[in-house]
Amino acid sequence: MPILGIIASQNYTRGITVDSLVVAGGGGGANGGAGGGGGLLTDTSVLTLSTNYIVTIGGGGAGGTGAGHWATSDGTNGDNSRFASLTESVGGGKGRRQDDVYAGGNGGSGGGGAYGGGGGTATSGQGYDGGGSVQTGSRGCGGGGGAGAVGGGGTTSVGGNGGNGLANSITGVSVTRAGGGGGGAYVNSNVGGTGGSGGGGGSSTVGGNATSGTVNLGGGGGGTVSFTGTPGNAGNGGSGVVILRVLTSAGTITIGAGLTGSTATDGSHKVTTITAGTGNVSWA
Repeated sequence: MPILGIIASQNYTRGITVDSLVVAGGGGGANGGAGGGGGLLTDTSVLTLSTNYIVTIGGGGAGGTGAGHWATSDGTNGDNSRFASLTESVGGGKGRRQDDVYAGGNGGSGGGGAYGGGGGTATSGQGYDGGGSVQTGSRGCGGGGGAGAVGGGGTTSVGGNGGNGLANSITGVSVTRAGGGGGGAYVNSNVGGTGGSGGGGGSSTVGGNATSGTVNLGGGGGGTVSFTGTPGNAGNGGSGVVILRVLTSAGTITIGAGLTGSTATDGSHKVTTITAGTGNVSWA
């Protein structure tokens, strides 16, 4: 006898649409070249409710120490930031010290070169190259690249400006992030470059300490301006950030242990900003 009515039982997995902004830590500057801004990526993904997704906030790279031909270290690259398995932004490239011909570090955006070295190379789709440098005059060093523009090249009288960052309105307000640091120089009475918009640190005055990149904007650290024997440390890179935006009706986020973050409302959306740590987030 035929069965006229069969009701099939099916399990449906409900998804949630998440807009994300992932910014890596900026690179540290040096006595010379500046740090590049952290890589910046945006994405829209459909994720699964009640599932853990990893978040990592990249720290900024350390600035180099020492001055002139006695500079003891380059800057260091910023650390990568990550959201889920979908998106990972690359830390900004390090600035290079000018006791030899050094190219800027490669990264999300490239770091500034020193003593005739070229700028570092950016990661495709995440930022721009750093600026190059010269060996003559005041030996201007390269500015770090930013998420929105290349770093300026140094000249015989001035360090290169940092490349500008990139504006984004994921929070409901336009904010510029991941600017490059301003390049330094060498020889007395010289001038350093300015930091790029979006948290890039400016270069120092003669013998002073350069400015660090802005925390949670992923800005590159500034390079120092100095002459033989004058102390002064370069700027550190600014830490990165991960920002997640969902419809208020879609679900409620849980920020797991190991992460520092907060959630605000923007109209019909909830926006979660995670500023430090490594851990999981989920929605229910």
